[in-house]
Amino acid sequence: MVNNSVEAGAPVSDHNAELVIVLDFGAQYTQLIARRIREQNVYCEILPFDTSLAAIAAKQPRGIVFSGGPSSVYEEGAPHSDPGIYDLGIPVLGICYGVQLMSYQLGGEVRSADQREYGGAELTIIDPDPLFEGIENIATGLSCWMSHGDKVITPAPGFKVVATTASAPVAAIVNAERKLYGVQFHPEVAHTPFGSRMLRNFLYGPCGCTGKWTASSFINEAIDIIRERVGAAGVICGVSGGIDSCCVAALMHRAIGDQLTCIFVDHGLLRKGEAEEVREQFAAAFGIRLVYADARQRFMEKLAGVSDPERKRKIIGEEFVRVFEEHAESISGAEFLAQGTLYPDVIESGGSKASVVIKTHHNVGGLPEDMTLKVIEPLRLLFKDEARAVAAELGLPENIVWRHPFPGPGLAIRILGDITEAKIKTLQEADAIFIEELRKAGLYKEIRQALAVLAPIHSVGVMGDLRTYGNPIILRAVTTEDFMTADWARLPYELLEKVSNRIVNEVAGVNRVVYDISSKPPATIEWE
Repeated sequence: MVNNSVEAGAPVSDHNAELVIVLDFGAQYTQLIARRIREQNVYCEILPFDTSLAAIAAKQPRGIVFSGGPSSVYEEGAPHSDPGIYDLGIPVLGICYGVQLMSYQLGGEVRSADQREYGGAELTIIDPDPLFEGIENIATGLSCWMSHGDKVITPAPGFKVVATTASAPVAAIVNAERKLYGVQFHPEVAHTPFGSRMLRNFLYGPCGCTGKWTASSFINEAIDIIRERVGAAGVICGVSGGIDSCCVAALMHRAIGDQLTCIFVDHGLLRKGEAEEVREQFAAAFGIRLVYADARQRFMEKLAGVSDPERKRKIIGEEFVRVFEEHAESISGAEFLAQGTLYPDVIESGGSKASVVIKTHHNVGGLPEDMTLKVIEPLRLLFKDEARAVAAELGLPENIVWRHPFPGPGLAIRILGDITEAKIKTLQEADAIFIEELRKAGLYKEIRQALAVLAPIHSVGVMGDLRTYGNPIILRAVTTEDFMTADWARLPYELLEKVSNRIVNEVAGVNRVVYDISSKPPATIEWE
C-alpha cells in the first residue's frame, strides 16, 4: 500500500518508522515497484523525482528506490533528483533509468546502447552479493525483463559489477559501503521471476525493514486520520455496490458512525437489475443510512449527443457531484464527500508529474473546480487487491468483496459513440448473459473483470434465411492482480460459443459477437 492518507497531500503518520520512498521518473512500471514493496508488508510512498532533499530527509525513510523512465540522463532537461540523496546514508536502489542516473551523477559513463533492448534477457550473477541472496544462476542464466535504450558503460568509482547480460555488461552494480545499488533490468515485473526476492533482500537487508504494514494496521491508522480530519462534520459517501465504494463506506462508518450518509445514484447507466441488487445487498451488509437518488433523466439529458469519451467522463463526474451537493443541503452538517478512488484511477488520470493522462476518471479529473463539498478519499493510493484485503478485514461479505469492478460512468464508456436508451438496453441484456454464464461456469471469481462493449458499427449477417445488418457485441474478460496490468482471460471455447449463441438469439439487433484478446498494456481494460 502506498499511502494511507485521506486525500492527496495529507501527512503520513506512524509508518514513517518503516517507510520506503519510490522516486518517480516517469516509468510505466513505477506503480508496480510500489506494489511489489507493499507485498513485502513494507509501507511505501511514491514521490516526484524532484522532491527536495529536505522533504525526503524529513520523512526519515528506510530506503529509496529510483524508478525507470523514458528519458536519457545525459540529455538537457532530463529528470534528475538531488545528488545529495547519496550522502544521506539511506540505502538507494536504482532501476533502469535509476541505475543510469546514479551512475551518471556519481561519475560513471552512460550512453546510448548500440542495440536497444526490450524484452526478455538472461542475467548472470558474476560476483555474489547479499542483494542476490537466495537467487542462484541456472545453466542458461536467470530470466529478467529489459526495457532500455541507454546503458551504463562504466560504473561510478566505488561500485562493482555483480551481474551481466549479453547486451548489458553492467546489469547490476553495488557500492556496499555507501549502500547504493543499481540494476538495469526490471525486478518489479512478473517477467523477472526472482525480482520479488531481490527487492525483499534490499528491504530486509540494507534497509532494515521488518514488515509491519498490514491491512489491519492500515485500517487503524486510516480511522485515526479520518476522525482527525472530519471532526464532528457530516460525510456523504457515494456508493455503487462495487468493492471500492463499499469498502470506503465501511471504513468511514467504523470511523465516524452516524455522521455518515450513503447515497446511491442511479444514473441510468447501470447493468441490468443493478439498482435493485445494490440496494438489497448494501442494506443486508451494513447498518448504514442509504439514500436512493433517481437521476436517470438528468444524466441522459446531459449526455445527449455526446460521443467523446473524455467529455462523457467529465460530464458524469460533475453531475455526480451536483447530485451529492443537492442532497447535502438536506443533511445537517454535511461537509465532506467520501469517494472510492483507487490508485490506478489517479495514475491513469495523470496523477504523477512525469506521467501522461491515459483517461480521465470521473472521480479524479472529472470533478468540478467549484464543488462545495470537500473530498475525502481513504483508499486513494491503494491498488484493487489491497482494497479487497482491507474490505475483507472490515468484514464485508464475499459477494461484495469479489464483485467485479464497474466504472462510475457505467455503460456510458462501454457504449462507443453517443448514448441512447435503446443502446443501453441492448448492452444491458448482452452483459447480463455474459456474467450469468461466467457464474454458471464457476469462473466469475477467477476472472477479475468481465464486460460487454457496444460498438457504433454494423455488420451483415443472416438469420432465418434473411439478411441482417446489426450491431456486434465485443466481450472482454481479464485476469489481473493490480489492474495496472492485465491479460486477456483464456475462456473455454465452449463457454464463448454458448455466450455468443445466447446473445445473438436473445438480444434484438445483435448479429455478431467478438472476443477482445488484448492485454494491458497496450490496451486498457475498459474501451473508453
